[in-house]
Amino acid sequence: MTDFPQDIRLVVLDMAGTTVADGGLVERAFAAAAAELGVETGSPEHTEHLAYVRATMGESKISVFRHLFGAEEKAQRANTAFEKAYGELVDGGLIGPVPGAREAIEELAGSGRTVVLTTGFARITQDAILDALGWRDSSFPVSLTLCPADAGGRGRPYPDMVLTAFLRTGAADDVRQVAVAGDTSYDVLSGVRAGAGLVAGVRTGAHGDAEFHAAGATHVLDSVAGLPALLSGAR
Repeated sequence: MTDFPQDIRLVVLDMAGTTVADGGLVERAFAAAAAELGVETGSPEHTEHLAYVRATMGESKISVFRHLFGAEEKAQRANTAFEKAYGELVDGGLIGPVPGAREAIEELAGSGRTVVLTTGFARITQDAILDALGWRDSSFPVSLTLCPADAGGRGRPYPDMVLTAFLRTGAADDVRQVAVAGDTSYDVLSGVRAGAGLVAGVRTGAHGDAEFHAAGATHVLDSVAGLPALLSGAR
């Protein structure tokens, strides 16, 4: 593991798979999106598309659908169907916090650090998740939540959401005072491209150690719950 600046002031955390456990709802919602475009579950095309969805977990969903379906109209139709299906699953109580995630966020904020949550979902879905978890309550110590549209439309693996968090919060003087954590290689790559001082992959979601290291992770953690101890200097 590499050394990192002890003076981490801003922590940018992914949601689904990192701080939020959704039990594979992305794949279930994708089935609805594929059906909207006439791709039948179990067909070779569906299998191929699902493999791409799994490989690109963490990327902006509209970008994924643009790759899969080409024409903008088709991509938007698929994205709308996906967001609707995912939102209904969230409303059905099928998500929860990753064990220890809320406590980790509270500890990070309690240590004087600013915490920002990011996602590849659209704002309407992000808000549905936050509401379902009670994470938009004024007592929850997250300073800012960001989706790709909040950062000019480009999601991961671009660095835009991390840099938007850096600029909007004013919490850090240098990008090396930023820590980024997520469960996909796209989370890691966005942190690396933003110049973050610490970029951690977490093993609670879509990708694993090989993908994290290939993307340039400085650390790999079993869970985001281990981040406060890492930042405090415990190894």
